[in-house]
Amino acid sequence: MRPMKQAVYSSRTADKFVVRLPDGMRERIAEVARNHHRSMNSEIIARLEQTLFQEGVLDDELSLRLDSPELSLHERELLQRFRQLTRRQQNALVALIAHDAEMASAES
Repeated sequence: MRPMKQAVYSSRTADKFVVRLPDGMRERIAEVARNHHRSMNSEIIARLEQTLFQEGVLDDELSLRLDSPELSLHERELLQRFRQLTRRQQNALVALIAHDAEMASAES
């Protein structure tokens, strides 16, 4: 996760959808979410977005964000390179960055 834009929404106004999970899947999602330092909801959303992106469903929306005037040239380059990584590589990079951020805040 989340290789995609963080959603900004209120839990009161967000669309809700009940999903019935097979036995054991909830625990597996919870474990993966913990490893990625995310809530279960954020983990599920990130994985759905990644799948939709890989299938080309979100291409238009994502390319618009890449062209956002809010992004610097370096941010655009990072985002393009990040999107070229496999999901496993993206997750590892995010975990590494999160770990480094935790270490830096612990030192201060």
